[in-house]
Amino acid sequence: MSAHHGALSAHRPALRPDILLSPPLLRGPATVHLVKDPVDGSCFAVGPREYFLISRLDGKRSTREIEGEYAAAFGRRLGDAHWHRLLALLGSRRLLAGAEPPPVLPPPASPFSGTLYRGSVRLVADADATTRKLHWALRPVLRAPSLLVLLVFCLAMEVMLAADAVVLARDTWWLFHQPMALLGVFTLLWLSTAGHELAHGVAAHHFGGTVGEIGLRWRLPVAIMYCRVGNYRFLPHRRQQLAIGAAGAFANLLFLLPFTAWWAVLEPADPMRRILSGLLLLGSCQALVNLLPLPPLDGYTMLGHALRVDDYAPQSGHYLRLRLRDRKAAAAYPERARLLYVAYAIGSSALVLVLTGAVTAACFLLAA
Repeated sequence: MSAHHGALSAHRPALRPDILLSPPLLRGPATVHLVKDPVDGSCFAVGPREYFLISRLDGKRSTREIEGEYAAAFGRRLGDAHWHRLLALLGSRRLLAGAEPPPVLPPPASPFSGTLYRGSVRLVADADATTRKLHWALRPVLRAPSLLVLLVFCLAMEVMLAADAVVLARDTWWLFHQPMALLGVFTLLWLSTAGHELAHGVAAHHFGGTVGEIGLRWRLPVAIMYCRVGNYRFLPHRRQQLAIGAAGAFANLLFLLPFTAWWAVLEPADPMRRILSGLLLLGSCQALVNLLPLPPLDGYTMLGHALRVDDYAPQSGHYLRLRLRDRKAAAAYPERARLLYVAYAIGSSALVLVLTGAVTAACFLLAA
């Protein structure tokens, strides 16, 4: 063994402690892991074998020890050339311990971006600090028993509203002919949307994620709040990622609870009850539609997390086109990928057809 090889075998490289590694994700025919530098936000994908090595660079194990683990897992040993390439890649990206991290880019001087008709504006200078304060204020509610009680209330509310769906639909149709009342309802729904976005941020902070930006985005005549959640894809457990995805719809339903109590105590002929009926029906639709597994809805993101699939809809479409053009290349996909991509194409198409038919039938019945 050469002196150079002996020195490399005794080397104990380590990643910077803040570097993030994702769970395995299916992307096309391959399984990948994402490696992210949280300082500058740069991210790249590696295969399972590279991830096996990178995830063991803890500064405690030598490259020789890692080589032994690698040989036991994959049935082959690594040479010096493999280590040189891997360490050179990590070193060039400043991901190894001891390397100076990349400079933190300051936020743009102006909080505004875009044009008068289409753009966005940052509402807070430090979105993560703002979310941290909200999380602290909501700590009593974020305990598991409290959340379970609130979830039961939300489910009971939806069951009660479903039992009166015909009345709610009739009152909502009436509401659309009352401009001032309709404006008030849509204002409340807009506030519910703001709570939806902030709930994503609070849930992310609760599970160890970060929030990059809170702002207002407009596509005139529509303007909505947004909350950019970072690093939640790198959380180790599916349940954490699913909880962050579902937090927005949960917040929408919580927003409706006091209005439901008000609605329940009013007489059926009370005009205020009819206005509340419209709010409850539209608000429930706002929450539940967000859980559908169609892009760009939260349900689509949650489905990707649950199945550990990256870019599910685009990759599904790519696979189907590949089956039409090059069946040999499509056959090279692993069985799990073929099943998941075909299932999403069929399921999402069927869901769109069902939703289109349901909306058409509802409009026809209301008009009649």
